[in-house]
Order: sequence, then C-alpha cells, then structure tokens
Amino acid sequence: MADPSALPPLAAEDHVCAPCGWRFAEVSLEEAAAVAASVPDRVRAAVTAIPPDRRHGRPREDVWSVAEYVCHLRDVAMAFTIRLHRARTEDRPALEPVYNDLRVRRFRYDRHDVAAVLDELDLVTPGLLDEVARYDVAGWDRTVTRLPHEERTARWLLRQAAHEGVHHVADIAGCAPRM
Repeated sequence: MADPSALPPLAAEDHVCAPCGWRFAEVSLEEAAAVAASVPDRVRAAVTAIPPDRRHGRPREDVWSVAEYVCHLRDVAMAFTIRLHRARTEDRPALEPVYNDLRVRRFRYDRHDVAAVLDELDLVTPGLLDEVARYDVAGWDRTVTRLPHEERTARWLLRQAAHEGVHHVADIAGCAPRM
C-alpha cells in the first residue's frame, strides 16, 4: 500500500471546488453523466484554442502541459469506469490510487501525440457511460474506499469523474497564450 501521507485526500461528498466552482452535492446523477459525456468535446475545443507548439512543455514547473492534462483525462475515464464497475460488483472494494503524477512522469505524457490521445478519449468515454447505465437507483449508494478513512459512494465516483473534466478543461484553457 502507498504511503498514505503521499496521497492527496479525496474530496468529500459535499466538496465545493474553489477554482472551478463544482459543487458535488448539488450535481444530479443525470447532470454528472451529461458532463462526463461532454468531456471529450470540451477538451478538444480547449486544445484547439492552443497552438500546436504550445501543447507540450509545462508553462510552469507546478502546472502540467496540455499533453499531460489530456492524457490524465483519458486515464480518468478509464480509471473511473473500472472504479464504478468495482463499486457495482464488489462489496466495498478498496481502490488502487491512480498515481497521477507518477503516470505523467513514468509514461512521459508530455511526449504523447495530443491528437491521438484526444481520439483515445473519444473512444474510452462511452465505456464510462456504459458502466453508468448499468446502475440502478440503489446502486449509487454502494461504497468504495481508497484509504481506510476515505469511504465514498458510487454517486461520488461519477461526480468526481465529471468534475475532473470540468476542472482540467479550465486548466488546459489556462495554457492558452495571453493576448
């Protein structure tokens, strides 16, 4: 198991994200699914606004590059599909951390072809939505854990997957050149 102190805490079920304004408790399941479905188009639009020569290389050391954000959002769609599947089919599963920064470094996300990863995001997002469609009303109350003190519902998983898209589209837009 990872060193718990090295993992950022999961947002709470009622978390309000100050940078992007996402209010977890106020987002319906239908809205979260619709937002998740829109992520590929939102990301593609944000990336299109950035010249190709500015899609690689971090604007600051503490900010991912456009390529890194796009790879991360592809990973989110896949990881949360699996997390939702496990929440639905297992009794209170303990989820593996995603290790975002490790993936970015080890898999050299800044060197990935952004157009190809956008296409991958288009291909994997329907899988997330397929898993969402398998849920019944009671299923959204099923829980998962990452660390022993972090219990979250399947409802939270869907809201978090959608939030990642909203939040990081804003991050990508922040990489656009200033006029």
